Amino acid sequence: MQPSDRRAADRGPDSEFSRFVAARWRALTHTAYLLTGDFHEAEDLVQTTLAKVYPHWPRLDPERAEHYVRRALVNTNRSRHRRRRITHLLLPSLPDTGPVHDDGAGAGGGDVYDTLARELATLPERQRAVVVLRYCEDLSVEEVADVLGCSAGTVKSQASRALAKLRSRSALARNFLPSRPAEAR
Repeated sequence: MQPSDRRAADRGPDSEFSRFVAARWRALTHTAYLLTGDFHEAEDLVQTTLAKVYPHWPRLDPERAEHYVRRALVNTNRSRHRRRRITHLLLPSLPDTGPVHDDGAGAGGGDVYDTLARELATLPERQRAVVVLRYCEDLSVEEVADVLGCSAGTVKSQASRALAKLRSRSALARNFLPSRPAEAR
């Protein structure tokens, strides 16, 4: 590759995508970990999502790229969850779904996050996505509704139900999650 070709490649959509991935990998993996409860599944989820997003990258508005990737991450997780549920129905016994501890290099390194991920795993998929996006990713109700493709009222009701379940079961969740009802936020 000639030096002039290299400079042109550094300005193209591939380099923009690479910079985005380098800058957002850890945050995306963290979100995926909270959605899946497993560090290795989270990495697979992020990789799968980025592979799906890559062909569309040149057409994306740079201001909305993060939103697009986050929405794709949640949708890919939904698909993964559906496939997994079908597999569970076909298997004679369920596989062990306990948390896998990593070496601390990624999103699942802390005990607090392991415990939180275990608690989140007890929630239905949609409630888990609402809690992760709303309280862990700190998105507004409207932003969560846009990412999930639902109304703001649905986000509020799902958050309220999820927080009530978490508070009733876990001292960690009571200390980690906000004490105000979702409607007041």
